Amino acid sequence: MSDSSRDTAEGAGWGSAERGAYQQLMPQKVEKISWLDPRMLWAARNGVVASWFGDPTARTRNRWVEQRAAAGAPADKVIQRDDPDQFSFMVIGDTGEGDDPQYAVVPGFLKVGQDTRFAVVASDVIYPVGSADDYGTKFFRPYQDYRAPIYAIPGNHDWYEDLGAFMRVFCDDAPPLEPEPRPRPLTRAWLRSLLWHRPRANDGQRLDEVRALRSAAAQQAVQPGPYWAVDTGPVRIIGIDTGLLGTLDAEQGAWLREVSQGPRPKILITGSPLYVDGEHHPCAIDGGGTVDDIVRAPDHHYVAAIGGDIHNYQRYPVQVDGRTIQYVVAGGGGAFMHATHTIPHISVANVTEKDFRCYPLRGDSLAFYSRLYGRRLRLRRFFTLTEAEATAVIAERLGITPTRTPGEPTRITRRTRLVASLLGAGGRPDRTSRFRLPVRKIYTQLFSPSSATYSPPFFKCFLRLDVTPETIRLRCYAATGNRAQEIDPPVEDEITIPLT
Repeated sequence: MSDSSRDTAEGAGWGSAERGAYQQLMPQKVEKISWLDPRMLWAARNGVVASWFGDPTARTRNRWVEQRAAAGAPADKVIQRDDPDQFSFMVIGDTGEGDDPQYAVVPGFLKVGQDTRFAVVASDVIYPVGSADDYGTKFFRPYQDYRAPIYAIPGNHDWYEDLGAFMRVFCDDAPPLEPEPRPRPLTRAWLRSLLWHRPRANDGQRLDEVRALRSAAAQQAVQPGPYWAVDTGPVRIIGIDTGLLGTLDAEQGAWLREVSQGPRPKILITGSPLYVDGEHHPCAIDGGGTVDDIVRAPDHHYVAAIGGDIHNYQRYPVQVDGRTIQYVVAGGGGAFMHATHTIPHISVANVTEKDFRCYPLRGDSLAFYSRLYGRRLRLRRFFTLTEAEATAVIAERLGITPTRTPGEPTRITRRTRLVASLLGAGGRPDRTSRFRLPVRKIYTQLFSPSSATYSPPFFKCFLRLDVTPETIRLRCYAATGNRAQEIDPPVEDEITIPLT
């Protein structure tokens, strides 16, 4: 097994001279998404519009579900599979920017997943607005050689065009919804309708053509809707749709409570992680209760909850009534990297730094961003930190032992500390000043989405889960864009989850 980032700097992808072969898979012309481009932000405006003038997602989702039921989709939305008691599947989240970081994941994903029975995309299949025209280069082309079905749950970006393209691709080519009546003038709904982004009239004209890239019988999968359950081997996998604003409507909440009943072990796949960045986000359900209430209920037998939306890997083993539920963030499948160095000292739900895992390591994240902003601001000599300097200053700020010990003692200078502060590095609760919290919040919400880069290491990741009647073995694999990690994808985290 090759070194991981927890072993050596080379295992993290630093210092490699040979880029991977992933670029041979890419189209000649690649649209590079920039979240600093006002046109891109304007196209992706529906989340903001919904937060201002009311969120229509629940009503639209229920119309899609009713349409699928009328077309013969199972009422319980459960997909029955014939997998054996021992099988494997893949999970990959937040994939579809269609550029170097997404394609850099593909060789390792195909190698590790070659004997798996299916894959699940956990949130944001397509950026920036879920357009049908983008599925060719951002879904069908990169995964054309994955020889098994792919299921998906939508993320907020898939909802920016009212989920029409997602339903066409994953739900039996569902036809467009009938237009709704015009809202009364001068109401919130009327104002929302004036600002709402909608798909172009000719969107998706080449969709039938690009479907041919994944046209083999073994690759086909039909979902009953944007949320679903899969009964496979000894487990039930449940995928929920958290829409534009990260909540569940009352109807989906009632369905989730129903399909969560029974002794069969369960895994939740969600577009909004329940534990992330050292915080608990239980995910509200309209009408009362939360998703995490359902996950924690002992008679529902959940063993893991895996969420996308945040573009890195995190794992929180939370003790609940004498058992452990693994809460995982798995959104590193291709979109720009959300920083991990901004995650503060972990102390949540009795999970400590000793229990917590993340990828990239915080020191690698800080080094990555220092290079990025040094280049972008043309202040390389000031901003750029070596991976050893970044690792050392993170250990100092958090009061922890470095995960990967530098080879030589590293001196931490005033400049190193200042750069770490300017880039929003987390700290210990007893050392958090009034200045640091706003800086971290501003950094993570404003600057991090502009972090697209096109040279390795990319710090992407995907999951493989091996299921038996007794256990689930969950492994997080890295994809850096370098040849060494492409040939032999390193395991960044591994946990065996008991089912009995």
